[in-house]
Amino acid sequence: MLANLREKIAKRGSRGISSIGRKFKIADDNRSGNLDSEEFVKCLHDFRIGMNNKQCLQVYKIFDRDGSGEVSYDEFLRMVRGEMNDFRKGIAMKAFAIMDKDGSKLLDINDIRQSYNAKQHPDVKAGKKTEDEILSEFLDTFEDHHCDIQGNDDCRDGKVTKLEWIEYYNNVSMSIDRDDYFELMMTKTWNLDGARVTKKGWAGEQ
Repeated sequence: MLANLREKIAKRGSRGISSIGRKFKIADDNRSGNLDSEEFVKCLHDFRIGMNNKQCLQVYKIFDRDGSGEVSYDEFLRMVRGEMNDFRKGIAMKAFAIMDKDGSKLLDINDIRQSYNAKQHPDVKAGKKTEDEILSEFLDTFEDHHCDIQGNDDCRDGKVTKLEWIEYYNNVSMSIDRDDYFELMMTKTWNLDGARVTKKGWAGEQ
């Protein structure tokens, strides 16, 4: 049941996964920061994954691991998405370090635009989206996640922290089964092996 839920959410790509926080907040009617069983069922229905109420309640029992009668956002996110293993985290942070040329520990749109090769993104390779769409969504996803954490839709600052970077790739990682494919995707996207010589690594500006 849980595997089915993860599979359906993963098929929506990183944008769909990043919307988890927003749907969680919408379902949290009493603003407690947690979901009870009724709110949890509402949240799963908002995902439109085709589960009936009985199936949703079965999933709820899996999520409510401590039997408290409530599920926190962290519990919800960990169960649905999981986190990258250490191998993938290492690759993601290697890419961040390459981008962070001034050592500020923050990335802005110019850092990303100079290095990001969107043509290697799975959705671009599958013909689902253009490279420009991926770049825009890529930046929006960082901001969306940051604002979800802050609980403030006006918190956009145009900067990407290490935490936001890792959270983004936790989302991407969910839809990639194999470590070697994740490594290949990151290497091609961020030119981690130095094989590509270009001023700007995303298509349309090479």
